[in-house]
Amino acid sequence: MGALKVCREQVCLRWLALLVACTVPGLPPGAEAASATPVAGRNGMVVTAQQLATRVGVDVLKRGGNAIDAAVAVGYALAVVYPAAGNLGGGGFMTLQLADGRRTFLDFREKAPLAASRDMFLDRDGTVVKDLSTGSVLAVGVPGTVAGLEYARTRYGTQARADLIAPAIAFAEQGFVLDQGDVDMLSLAAADFRKHPAAADIFLDQGRPPTAGSRLVQADLAASLREIAAHGTDGFYKGRVGRALVEASQAQAGILSQADLDRYAVRELAPIECDYRGYHVVSAPPPSSGGVALCEMLNILDGYPLAQLGFGSAQAIHYEIEAMRHAYIDRNTYLGDPDFVRNPIERLTDKAYAAGIRAAIDPSKAGVSSALRPGEPPHEGSNTTHYSIADSAGNAVSVTYTLNEWFGTRIVAAGTGILLNNEMDDFTVKAGVPNLYGLVQGEANAIAPGKTPLSSMSPTIVTREDKPVLVTGTPGGSRIITVVLHSILNVVDYGMNVQEAADAPRIHNQWLPDLTNVERFALSPDTRRLLEAMGHRFGPPQPANHLAAILIGAPTLGGKPAGADRFFGANDPRRGTGLALGY
Repeated sequence: MGALKVCREQVCLRWLALLVACTVPGLPPGAEAASATPVAGRNGMVVTAQQLATRVGVDVLKRGGNAIDAAVAVGYALAVVYPAAGNLGGGGFMTLQLADGRRTFLDFREKAPLAASRDMFLDRDGTVVKDLSTGSVLAVGVPGTVAGLEYARTRYGTQARADLIAPAIAFAEQGFVLDQGDVDMLSLAAADFRKHPAAADIFLDQGRPPTAGSRLVQADLAASLREIAAHGTDGFYKGRVGRALVEASQAQAGILSQADLDRYAVRELAPIECDYRGYHVVSAPPPSSGGVALCEMLNILDGYPLAQLGFGSAQAIHYEIEAMRHAYIDRNTYLGDPDFVRNPIERLTDKAYAAGIRAAIDPSKAGVSSALRPGEPPHEGSNTTHYSIADSAGNAVSVTYTLNEWFGTRIVAAGTGILLNNEMDDFTVKAGVPNLYGLVQGEANAIAPGKTPLSSMSPTIVTREDKPVLVTGTPGGSRIITVVLHSILNVVDYGMNVQEAADAPRIHNQWLPDLTNVERFALSPDTRRLLEAMGHRFGPPQPANHLAAILIGAPTLGGKPAGADRFFGANDPRRGTGLALGY
């Protein structure tokens, strides 16, 4: 508890210093360094949302494993020590920049079961049935995490599977001590855990959330991890574990089948790539919307002198909001699983397309979201976890994976310790009806058997001369894309070090609803009045994200190296969890 108090005090001091730096004119050079110094390392860096998982990744690097090996070990460890979002029963994305200059992307996102249907979450009157797409076994997509981690390890890693899973097994079998942050997250789901005995037996103590300082043991999950260690993907998708997943679904009138598990396959895809002010951005392609929307926003903003306008200025924020507004209408309208829809990627990421949008943005007046329509000029035709890793050889890995909502459906497949995801809510349950994150989506993302739902997850790597310089990503549902955007703008345009970039307050606009969410201290009263006079409408902040970012080479982009240190990590302070650690 003492360490937790210190952590919270550090966060408060950091925000107070940031507020002073952003609002007091005439500070001397260097006084703007409001944040804690980034964590430095000579040989590599790992940043995750849970300190035990971070240490697992660093230990792998110290033993000679590469960044991909570390990413696999962290993925399994988070399934144990960060059950709210770390998982075996979910799915995600991995963006890789390899030491030899190759860039690739792994899609191990969940898929709709074969028995899924377009209107499966609607009643006879065509009305969305409350909670059916989030809190029932019908919400469960075919999980992909184990297949994804094993694909990455066998294709790009160097270490044995059993060695990389061993730390996760130890944490599950022997338990780990809960801090207050862990308890707070378990408390969020306690009422739902009580409805499901298999979950209650693991995550509750006589029907109540455990207390800080108690030990969470997950014996069934340890047994499932041992099956994977011994048999690879077959240890999850077949045999005892596979049967238990299917039985957990079908016992409650679900539609997950053994055929769904048998046919699951990872897709290796070309990433979305674009250039921004001399840097090369490598990000997530469909079925993620992240890379397309990110590059569209960067292309729009590339035409504005953000550095000259200054961080937090009314004019810079106006342009950032309008770029978000225009990119999100395209994101919500056109994008979907590439096996099912034609994604107009080349057009949406073309700099000429962005120039057309810039021409339609009034520099002194806010856009009106309801007036923007797909197919008309200029638009022709939260809860996840992220981790970033870089090694001394030049490999960089950016991973975002999820159960969708915290703890997914809050249902555990009996005897496995595995939480089931509620990823089906990421489909367009009904056109025009907001999903869990308020996104109003279109026909391209309609439910179909075997289809992957559209995602906002945006694991991203920024390079220069084919070498990684920034590894970044975050959880946060629809806000993922704009948080990643902020992390790039903050280091490229505004000259922040990586911790300052993580700490800086954020804004978010996603086209609909027609308002911009604003974190505390993001707008001074004067700036807010100027923007409101332009027609901008502002709403309260959304729940906190957890950016995990690494700068490589120097504390700031283009800056001078700091002695022998080459890696600089930032752990987002907003949730009071996680750790950046180098060696």
